[in-house]
Amino acid sequence: MNESLRYAVSRESLLRLQLSWFLGSGGLPPLGTLWEKRMEVHFSSKTDLWSTPQDFYDKYNKKYNFEIDVCALPENSKCSKFFTPEQDGLKQKWVGTCWMNPPYGREIKKWVKKAYESSLNGATVVCLLPARTDTTWWHDYCIKGDIEFIRGRLKFGGSKNSAPFPSAVIVFKGEENGRV
Repeated sequence: MNESLRYAVSRESLLRLQLSWFLGSGGLPPLGTLWEKRMEVHFSSKTDLWSTPQDFYDKYNKKYNFEIDVCALPENSKCSKFFTPEQDGLKQKWVGTCWMNPPYGREIKKWVKKAYESSLNGATVVCLLPARTDTTWWHDYCIKGDIEFIRGRLKFGGSKNSAPFPSAVIVFKGEENGRV
């Protein structure tokens, strides 16, 4: 291949190529189509904050009786006690029974690692995570917890649309809470 030949692929052209393949039509849909808008989230970092659906949280709170939400904003916290981004939950000691729906961006590995390590110190941490079974953080930590794959796709934060990814609940049980 000629080294002077360079390819410039914009996010838009990649998205259109993905859509063409996905739709199997061989032709490109016009810009701004519904499919293009739905698929756009797969190629963006518009947000890594996905507010937990209340009914989903209530189901797990009934079982675990959470004491603290380890990564929340005041407007989406699920417990009366919570750590905000300013408090930086990664720098805090996690004790008791914790709820964790972390930011889903590049920092997620740090949150999952902290959850696992906190369980080694006695905390029980229940984590709502994207089911990204191909990632290093999944293999390094999640497989050491109890895994429940969620059927269907969750609707986060009152969104009209379901998430573009599958979810799982990972439970890291502290030693005094049944984990050896």
